[in-house]
Amino acid sequence: MPIVCLFLCVCVFVFLRRVAERKVERFEKNITKRGSVVAETKSVKKGNDFPVGPVLLGFFIFVVIGSSLFQIIRTATSGGGGIMA
Repeated sequence: MPIVCLFLCVCVFVFLRRVAERKVERFEKNITKRGSVVAETKSVKKGNDFPVGPVLLGFFIFVVIGSSLFQIIRTATSGGGGIMA
């Protein structure tokens, strides 16, 4: 049993070392390309590009309108006392 654990630990360390070496290689490639940004990756304003997605926008509208309707219904059913009651 200890030999199997030792073997697994060695395999994990070898794997992690390879992953680290790949990260270092990618980092070194990026260092040599520093400052040369491709024109396509620069932030360019597009006509129909929204900062939030349509699903998030729909959810936000649902929450705002739903909460206001809920408040109106709750106020109407409680006798219309309002804030001062």
